[in-house]
Amino acid sequence: MTKNLTLISFDLCPYVQRAAIVLAEKNVPFERVDVDLENKPEWFLKISPRGKVPLLKVGDDVLFESAAIVEYLDETNPPALHPANPVTRARHRAWMEFGSAVLGDIWTLEVTSDQAAFDAARVALKEKLARVESELGDGPYFAGKDFSIVDAVFAPAFRYFEVIDRLADLEVFDGLPKVQKWREALAARPSVKNAVVPDYNDRLLRFLQKKNSILGRLPLAA
Repeated sequence: MTKNLTLISFDLCPYVQRAAIVLAEKNVPFERVDVDLENKPEWFLKISPRGKVPLLKVGDDVLFESAAIVEYLDETNPPALHPANPVTRARHRAWMEFGSAVLGDIWTLEVTSDQAAFDAARVALKEKLARVESELGDGPYFAGKDFSIVDAVFAPAFRYFEVIDRLADLEVFDGLPKVQKWREALAARPSVKNAVVPDYNDRLLRFLQKKNSILGRLPLAA
């Protein structure tokens, strides 16, 4: 690919992280531009159909929606992160959607101040992760030794717990050794580490506290 790429992002967005991870795995140079989603600039609203990130500028073209962006990157830049077999590839795409549902539960845990909603989201998340546990093999990644886009989808979800675990033990990883091993392998991967700003955890904590959510009101463990 010869066109210049610009990833338009928000510092805490897990969907942006997916694209950043895939770009890093493919060693594709790009510029990253952060926007304030609470004060969206006019230029951003003009090119973002849903007013959301990520956007990927490819020359004069603009792509939106993280799934479309990572699919484009995988089709145009080696090495392929999707499996070659069509059935397996379709299953991976389905697990990417499952990963988005996991993020939905985590979002509720982050922002709700309602105890019943919090408890329901925790149970739902635990159930989803248990389903993932039954799908995983020997690892270290989702499909074994090869890193895939499914890994890029779940890594940002797991990253939240670097902060959440210091606020409360939600026990969502209890009894799930394969998921926990996968989580640790992803956290150690350079593309995952570098997908966020160095002070990401501090920024996430400030975000939770600003929301005055159940989690945000808890004291940070030493």
